[in-house]
Amino acid sequence: MNEPFELELTAMAHGGSAIGRHEGRAIFVPYALPGERITARIVQDKGRFAYAEGLTLLEPAESRIYPRCPHFGPKRCGGCHWQHMDYTAQLAFKRQIVIDQLTRIGKIETPLVHPTLASPQEWEYRSHITLHVSPDGRLGFVGTDDQTILPIDECHIMRPELLDLFESFQIDLETKPNLDRVRFQVGSDPEDRLIALSTRDDELPFIELEVPASVSFLSADEFPEALIGVGNVHYTVHQKTFRVTAGSFFQVNLPQAAALVELALARLDLKGHERVLDLYSGVGLFTAFLAERASLVTAVESFEPAVDDADHNLTPYDNVDLVEGPVEEVLESLDERFDAAIVDPPRSGMEGVALDGLVACAPSRIVYVSCDPATLARDAKRLSGHGYNLIEVQPVDMFPQTYHIESVALFQK
Repeated sequence: MNEPFELELTAMAHGGSAIGRHEGRAIFVPYALPGERITARIVQDKGRFAYAEGLTLLEPAESRIYPRCPHFGPKRCGGCHWQHMDYTAQLAFKRQIVIDQLTRIGKIETPLVHPTLASPQEWEYRSHITLHVSPDGRLGFVGTDDQTILPIDECHIMRPELLDLFESFQIDLETKPNLDRVRFQVGSDPEDRLIALSTRDDELPFIELEVPASVSFLSADEFPEALIGVGNVHYTVHQKTFRVTAGSFFQVNLPQAAALVELALARLDLKGHERVLDLYSGVGLFTAFLAERASLVTAVESFEPAVDDADHNLTPYDNVDLVEGPVEEVLESLDERFDAAIVDPPRSGMEGVALDGLVACAPSRIVYVSCDPATLARDAKRLSGHGYNLIEVQPVDMFPQTYHIESVALFQK
């Protein structure tokens, strides 16, 4: 039986838990904060380290605040991780986590990491969200145990229009046992709305809905089929409008998506004559702006619906070569050099073959847009081994109230 013990928390870990040391090993405690003293109990012993639950708060940190949402907390909703922390502290911890990951995993001494760029909205910022169907037929988030579906009645990180769409969704989910997930999405225009349905057996659900939105079905491979309406929404970033079909990726925080574009363009510092690679290009968010500043942009994306969106979104530009296929395969087939590159990989980062293919294209500047500081650090180490120097990193708070960290990193050779 694990006996309670006192623990002083001294740092914040990647993943959202505070860290303390007990009997010579690191103890990770969710919902605790550096600077606090608590009583804790081990819940998962990993040998050299352990996970614990906080039992009693003996001394609170100055940054501790009362959470806004009743669904927040241990053994509850897993959608937010840091509602118990004031926003200034969230920004500071995110910067420090990026530094820690680059130092520990990337083996980069004293990396230049700027203060985290705050979100204009700490709440009500998400333009799309995916909810799961609970066993009793209600919609909710995956719980903190990564297994339980916790039905929700309110959510404070959704845009108000998105919350309205969620609340207007009226369907007897108990009669739809194969329904697995429901994705709600709102465009820049609040009236531009989309619902996407996924099923456990990948069979098209029979539904009757009266909602002010398009409705699509997403198969297991995320390929969309419009059931009601057009099956897409539109987002406007710096006066450019992007069509986004159900299943295609687009950033959830629109003001911060605009910030990513500004940061990437500033770091590439294009003069107009460059040949630029845009890898994991999605619906063409970066491509559209690169095309106005480069002689040629080669955009690579593997998800067919996103490529179709990009083809639509990039119609005005005749200097874009849009290539469909996995990045590693496309790069292997390219027999040319590029002056610069921007990469925006998934959370898992770049596959080794893809990174080697990027290096073979010999861009002198690489802007790496990352949504995970650990894989950024891993890939920074790989790029360093190929002679690239990490110049700077700008963390961007795309996801307030969570531990997720977006970053824009510049590498130069």
